[in-house]
Amino acid sequence: MKTILHIIKKEFLQIRRDRKMLPIVFIAPIFQLIVLGYAANLDVNDISTVVCDLDRTHYSRNLIVDFTNSGYFTAVKLVDDIRDIDRHIDNNTAALAIVIPPGFSDDIKAGRQGQLQVIADGSDVNLTTVGLAYVNGIVASHSVKLILKRTGVGASLSEIGGSIDPQIRLWYNPELESKNFMVPGILGLLLMVMTMLLTSLAIVKEKEVGTLEQLVVTPIKQHQLIIGKLLPFTIIGIIDIILVLFVATVWFDIPVRGSTTLLFVLCIIFLMTTLGLGLFISTVSRNQQQAMITAVFFVMQPMIFLSGFVFPIENMPRIIQLYSYCLPLRYFFVIVRGIFLKGAGIAELWDQALVLLLFGLAILSASAARFQKKIG
Repeated sequence: MKTILHIIKKEFLQIRRDRKMLPIVFIAPIFQLIVLGYAANLDVNDISTVVCDLDRTHYSRNLIVDFTNSGYFTAVKLVDDIRDIDRHIDNNTAALAIVIPPGFSDDIKAGRQGQLQVIADGSDVNLTTVGLAYVNGIVASHSVKLILKRTGVGASLSEIGGSIDPQIRLWYNPELESKNFMVPGILGLLLMVMTMLLTSLAIVKEKEVGTLEQLVVTPIKQHQLIIGKLLPFTIIGIIDIILVLFVATVWFDIPVRGSTTLLFVLCIIFLMTTLGLGLFISTVSRNQQQAMITAVFFVMQPMIFLSGFVFPIENMPRIIQLYSYCLPLRYFFVIVRGIFLKGAGIAELWDQALVLLLFGLAILSASAARFQKKIG
């Protein structure tokens, strides 16, 4: 035990001597969380919109008012010629255009279905999809108001007949704010990036300067060397967990609805995976550049894109969905979002926690065995 403590002390001394390392270890996670918490935002509001009102009646103006007052659309330009719309969309000054044709009010007054043209920039799929959904909702609401006005001020949808009045309840994230979904996920990303990269780079650096070979020829046993190398970064990971939780709850005002103790325990289990991956990367890399490239392209990118951080796994091709079961980050996202947003406990998360534990033990054991073989 005394030998391991000396190795841990040596690692922290190396980190302290590197003046650039301390900000990376403790300040960078907070900075990244704040930036990503605001930048990784899927909420769509204030869509820049061009309006071409060719009817010019109070019917068309009322419809435009419904769009602009919704908070989802911002009219950047009112044009009189439909050909002007192309210029605004091509120049990215507008993402959507609404065209109200002549005779729109005549159709409404005659009880016919009014026509409305919507032109959208499909290059941004997420914005366009959400924007068109907003359009359908506003048009449907406006149509209901026209029906109520025509049938009588005191009429209701149930009296008109043939209508459905859905009562919608939103659980866990009633405001539908992206930060409530993204910030807990960022905790997993930061833990993976910080601990995996720091572990691999620190060990590879010792390879480059030759100090690792000097440690091997000392009486230090191999398992003591591995534990001494990994424990400092485990401590750093725990400190980062505390910092991220503080920023998430205080800065972003996202409460942890579940057990904080359970969250800590499962985060430490996840650290077994990230530390094991960092140890493995150090065994297949000859220098820090190779370690960085291996970590980013072969580990981090697949986990970020395919584990459900942003893109729903259910929307991916079947073969990708099956592959995602091999990614530990997938299970950790379910755990951390379940504890943050749903207040889930071990009764609901035991299966995800068990798989994460098995991944951690397997990856850490295999990496330790390969590391011992390399230095043996």
